[in-house]
Amino acid sequence: MDILTILGLIFGFGAVIGGQVLEGGSLHSITQFTAAIIVFGGTIGAVMVNYPLHTFVLALKNARLAIINHSVDPRTIIKYISELAAIARKDGLLALESKVKKTQDPFLKKGLQLVVDGTEPKLTREILEIEMAYSEEYNHASSKVFESAGGYAPTIGILGAVLGLIHVMENLADPSKLGAGIAVAFVATVYGVGSANLLYLPLAGKLKLKMREEAIMKELIIEGLISLSEGENPRRVEEKLTGFLRDSQKKR
Repeated sequence: MDILTILGLIFGFGAVIGGQVLEGGSLHSITQFTAAIIVFGGTIGAVMVNYPLHTFVLALKNARLAIINHSVDPRTIIKYISELAAIARKDGLLALESKVKKTQDPFLKKGLQLVVDGTEPKLTREILEIEMAYSEEYNHASSKVFESAGGYAPTIGILGAVLGLIHVMENLADPSKLGAGIAVAFVATVYGVGSANLLYLPLAGKLKLKMREEAIMKELIIEGLISLSEGENPRRVEEKLTGFLRDSQKKR
């Protein structure tokens, strides 16, 4: 679990709500169901118009990446590829046939199958790089969904404020209805700006970083498999792949 995402949401929304309370305001004054419908419903609607269904669905699926760490430790991958290199160097690439079915990572499994089938290293690299590039492209589009939401939300918030003021102007003769209209006007703006800067845009940024880490992992796998197919020394393979690690990971 990515604890920073949880803590960030708690600190971000907590600071806004806490500030409201410390200023003497009440939570009820910033809890407006009508404003929430206008801002969140309008933002989702705008995003749905902007993107095709498959991109919108993929964005919803990828949103969990901001909270859940599902990626494998790169050091585990390096160790596994080094072990495969040792087996291949001793018994040949066909000895890795039994390892293909046991490999859990789909990308590594596909690449290992190409190596075992005797595919030329150059062609293996091309096949895997194409898959990696377009996988990254599609995932990047899903992060754009949240960036767009971050752009639409403040504008929808202003739209909600205008609607609230229109309601106020229609009821100038009835002072009892003025308070509710003004509340919707200002709270809609708070919802729009707050959701954009505390939720949508940070979520898009986190997804971009997670997807880049996934791309680096795939680059590591490609380099390892090419070294494997070329029969490099297992120790040299391990030293080469260690270059993909962060300094803190290298020290550990």
